[in-house]
Amino acid sequence: MNLSSPKFAFAALAILTTSSFLAAEDHGGGKSALELFEATGWVGWLLLAVSMLGTFLSLQNFNTITREKLAPPQVIEELETLINDENYDQAIELAEQDGTFISKLVAAGLRFRHAGYEEAIGVLEQKSAEESFGLAVQISYMSLLGNMAPLLGLLGTVTGMITSFQKIERLAAPKPKDLASGVYESLVNTTMGLFLAIVFLTIFFFLKNRTTKLSLSLTLQAVDMLKGLAGKHAH
Repeated sequence: MNLSSPKFAFAALAILTTSSFLAAEDHGGGKSALELFEATGWVGWLLLAVSMLGTFLSLQNFNTITREKLAPPQVIEELETLINDENYDQAIELAEQDGTFISKLVAAGLRFRHAGYEEAIGVLEQKSAEESFGLAVQISYMSLLGNMAPLLGLLGTVTGMITSFQKIERLAAPKPKDLASGVYESLVNTTMGLFLAIVFLTIFFFLKNRTTKLSLSLTLQAVDMLKGLAGKHAH
């Protein structure tokens, strides 16, 4: 377990931020965090579900979108050995068994080696675009959750206002205390929605940049692994 990895950094940041918020609430002598959450109503449970799903996806993406997972060093070494020895069929078989990002690129290029080097590299680059799109789709759900959270917060704001107006209509002379539950529902939902949006959109752009850099780097590495085909003639 690598304690210096980005996922642990984000997890620690989230824990510290949440702990500071809870401490500030308790120290201020107002409602506890649990009481504030209970005031959010059913929208709060939706925001909690978004929070849990976003956290799971964040940890999963930080764990899977790494150079070690997309291009295992041991597999690369074995592929380079097979390619240098011109054991192309064995290299394709190994790449298909591995199924990682760079293995798929190498396998795609080697299958078209008889068509010439340029054709092989062209197919490799097409496969790279396909696999990069797959990674982009994988992290896009972080953006979806980040944009959904403030909308749910806005929904909670509206439901809170409806609650307050219902009490105004029901009570002849409502006091501020009577309207407090609706106000809490509005403000806490808005706060939760904005907080989740900030966190998940930040993580999304971090992952987006990482994905772009890794995709480009691994594509260039795959092209370099097949450079030996350049001087060979098509059979």
